[in-house]
Amino acid sequence: MLNIDQITQDILAQITAANDQPRFKSTGVITSVGDGVIVSDGLSEAKMGEIIMLPGNVPGVVFNLKQGQVDIVALGEITHVRTGDKADATGQILAVSCSAQLMGRVTDALLKPIDGGAALKSDPEAKLMLVEKIAPGVIKRQDVRTPLQTGIKVIDALVPVGRGQRELIIGDRGTGKTALAVDAMINQHNLNTRLLPGEKRVISIYVAVGQKASKIAQVVAKLQEAGAMPSSIIVAASASDTASLQYLAPFTACALGEYFMDRGEDVLIIYDDLTKHAWAYRQLSLLLRRPSGREAYPGDIFYLHSRLLERAARMKDSLGGGSLTALPVIETQANDISAYIPTNVISITDGQIFLDPDQFNAGNRPAISVGLSVSRVGGDAQTKAMKQVAGKLKLDLAQYRELAAFAQFGSDSLDADTKRRLDRGKAMTELLKQQQYAPLALEEQVGQIWLAKEGYLDGLPLEKLAGYADAFLIQLRANKANPMETLRTTKVVTPDVEKVMRQTADDVKKMFV
Repeated sequence: MLNIDQITQDILAQITAANDQPRFKSTGVITSVGDGVIVSDGLSEAKMGEIIMLPGNVPGVVFNLKQGQVDIVALGEITHVRTGDKADATGQILAVSCSAQLMGRVTDALLKPIDGGAALKSDPEAKLMLVEKIAPGVIKRQDVRTPLQTGIKVIDALVPVGRGQRELIIGDRGTGKTALAVDAMINQHNLNTRLLPGEKRVISIYVAVGQKASKIAQVVAKLQEAGAMPSSIIVAASASDTASLQYLAPFTACALGEYFMDRGEDVLIIYDDLTKHAWAYRQLSLLLRRPSGREAYPGDIFYLHSRLLERAARMKDSLGGGSLTALPVIETQANDISAYIPTNVISITDGQIFLDPDQFNAGNRPAISVGLSVSRVGGDAQTKAMKQVAGKLKLDLAQYRELAAFAQFGSDSLDADTKRRLDRGKAMTELLKQQQYAPLALEEQVGQIWLAKEGYLDGLPLEKLAGYADAFLIQLRANKANPMETLRTTKVVTPDVEKVMRQTADDVKKMFV
């Protein structure tokens, strides 16, 4: 009769004895060297994503497992590698060392500083973070309700972003996508310098994928000029880097963001841009002879971006309460948001900020299309003060656009109410214009939008609106009742604050009429 317990003990003993035996390191022989891609025989124990050491201590990553062969993507220069050389498995899945010392630095795709600054010191709080990681489950998350202020009036009022959200920035080349992202980073620094009790700072990570080195240098220079570099990290995989590093950069930057999120901090990460990231992945996939699909992209191109963006989250307080907010950037061709990669990323994210070339060329900057831009978090990611003043703003602007399209056929027969709506719509559009790299604080945005809501812009020439709004804010700051500070701390337009704002708006308007 079989003794099940005895059989189980024998099997466990055999497993223990096998584990105690010395294990030989898996080694392969390189049979093919291509454009950043290496094929090796052997490596029978290699795993997907494992680090393989190539000749010259150049790391590579396992991308394909075949019968008797392993495809490796090199993460460095491999001009010295020849067929017949050996490739050694390390047994380690690709991970990067993350540390708070990277704050204020410019790094490569493997998080090694490349800005010429001081070498990183030993940090006991540094941690190895897996580059590829399963996104947090629903049970570990909490609702996205805390605003992430970008400092841009039209975004914070109409398409608000919450901490833990994924909001896509999409538009043609040269419409101001990177400028929006840099403005948001500068505003995080401004907010970090004047935190209220109970508020948390936001760490900004900018990932440059396939950008020209000169453009990356301009972003760094602008952040330094604004004093925002100490609270920012730049991860650069420029156009001159290999496709493998351009593919890797967003994932290593996301791992760095998760390092801070796990410590209970809030992080803003900007992927600029995922179109070039998709190009890099397509190049690698074609070199690896993976089957190509639509527009020669591999079949898992959607999964590539979804597993990256799904890692954006706001964790429960019991798990630290940290958050990772993602602002991916997608470049369209000829304003076509129905193309393959744009529609993929739109379906993954929680809304999009669409930049319209026609508005940009007309001088309405930031050139955000109110009709095509949306935030699926909406008012949950707004303060009460912003809800009070911007509640009907999007509807009013949409009605204005329809009336303006109708009125272009002839304005002589329009009634007085329609003309008033058109004039107010023009005033709102003018008020929402904003200078580049000049983000506004919450109380300043609320004050200016309140002017439009209450009709104080009616009757003013368009060329005087900006001056009137600026003078209004100056007078509010100088007021002894300090309504701006009250707005900042309470985040509510109280009756007392509104009384001061009305008196100030009337006094200032007399100077402009």
